[in-house]
Amino acid sequence: QVHLVESGGGSVQSGGSLRLSCAASEYIDGIYSMAWFRQAPGKEREGVATITPAGTVNYGHSVEDRFIISRDTAKNTLYLQMSSLEPADTAMYYCAARKGSIAWSARLMSTVYDYWGQGTQVTVSS
Repeated sequence: QVHLVESGGGSVQSGGSLRLSCAASEYIDGIYSMAWFRQAPGKEREGVATITPAGTVNYGHSVEDRFIISRDTAKNTLYLQMSSLEPADTAMYYCAARKGSIAWSARLMSTVYDYWGQGTQVTVSS
């Protein structure tokens, strides 16, 4: 099974940027559907961005036009570039993976992913 380790979280002021990384223990390109989720205290886990094995990306409505998901196939690493951050973006961010493709309607659903990282905290102050 793939092992995922997130990094890059931290504290930033409103309007700032951060880049999260998720290092996978094995080759992911063309094999795994990958995603970023986030969970704020007292709230449900929310799908942020996904990338299919073929490279198709999808975003949650609250982050589209501000966040970009990408992957480096040589490094087996998934990224989330976050810009124009808002206090509402404050949460624990998780990387997730599932071998194979996922139907478009389910890509932002946490229940379809089998592997998870431990999370990295992002805090945005106003």
